[in-house]
Amino acid sequence: MLTITILFLLVLFILYKLMLIVPMREVHVIERLGKFRTVLAPGFHFLIPFFDRVAYKHDTREQVLDVPPQSCISKDNIQLEVDGLVYLRVMDGKLASYGIEDYRLAAINLAQTTMRSEIGKLSLSQTFSERDNLNESIVREIDEASNPWGIKMLRYEIRNITPSRHVIHTLEKQMEAERRKRAEITLASAEKEATINMSQGERQEAINISEGKKQQRINEAKGTAQEIAIVANAQAEAMSMVAKAIAVNGGNEAMNMQLKEQFIDQLGAIMKKSEVAVVPTELAKLEGFFEGMQQVAGSVNAAKGVKA
Repeated sequence: MLTITILFLLVLFILYKLMLIVPMREVHVIERLGKFRTVLAPGFHFLIPFFDRVAYKHDTREQVLDVPPQSCISKDNIQLEVDGLVYLRVMDGKLASYGIEDYRLAAINLAQTTMRSEIGKLSLSQTFSERDNLNESIVREIDEASNPWGIKMLRYEIRNITPSRHVIHTLEKQMEAERRKRAEITLASAEKEATINMSQGERQEAINISEGKKQQRINEAKGTAQEIAIVANAQAEAMSMVAKAIAVNGGNEAMNMQLKEQFIDQLGAIMKKSEVAVVPTELAKLEGFFEGMQQVAGSVNAAKGVKA
């Protein structure tokens, strides 16, 4: 019974060594008697017990390796602390097993060396503004150097770029001065814009005032002209009516009487206001004066009749 049990266990052990299942995410490197035989892809495989063995197992998924912080010197001699992430994938299990002892450690060290070299080509400001180009350069350099290792460098991402404390303090002062400069420029531009707007407003105000005065003078001139025209028309009409009235029988006598009355009224008004007598006091002479005016008017009418 013991013998049967031992044989059964031996058969199970041989079957265990004979069969091999490779998971989907891995590749296995098989050695036969210590010599490379093949790389097994995911699936079910048979091995020769005691001759074949699984020497290496590699994960074929994308791997992320943390690159520790390291000290770098930029082109303008500024010390920086830089760290990042490396993304890679095993493409050839044989080269990953026999091309290098530890491809992960090698990839990290190569990333640090390449990153230090690439940052030395850039100034401090370029390391921040050209981070994408820097990542591409590091990936290109690492990928070219890692071809014999059977791995593919997918991408590299710089995670942090930290200048020294002294540099940070200097940059803060520079940024503060730059902000102050921009503020002064903004204030100067605002004052300039305000001055321009005020001058334009004053100019427009002066134009509006001059236009208003011009229109006022034009309106006053038009009003004066219309007033003169109306007065002249009224005087002409009055003179025409007077001429027609004189031409009627008895018109001269009526005109003479009206003139006498107006003269007497005006004379009385003048004598009331004036302290000095400007007219002789002999009222008898007034009658002779009006008779002389009547004769003059008659002569004028006779002259008009002869012309007609």
